[in-house]
Amino acid sequence: MNIFGIGLPEMAVIMVVALLVFGPKKLPEMGRSLGKAVRAFQDASQEFQDEFKKEASQLEEAVKTTAELEHKQISAIEKVEEVERLKVEG
Repeated sequence: MNIFGIGLPEMAVIMVVALLVFGPKKLPEMGRSLGKAVRAFQDASQEFQDEFKKEASQLEEAVKTTAELEHKQISAIEKVEEVERLKVEG
């Protein structure tokens, strides 16, 4: 078990020090606060990832649409050039 680069022995030492510093009555409250803070951070991180994926998808769609329009414009220009060439030849 390795959380944030801290192994089980280090975690036990941290818990003992926290128990000595804050006392047994304050420790559960601090644990709850820490848990809520970690959960809020995870939620914010997930929200950021979802928003990033949404924006990336919209950007990809815009690029695809632009590429399709450019292809159509190039085809139209080629057709106009072909018509002009045929007029000159004929």
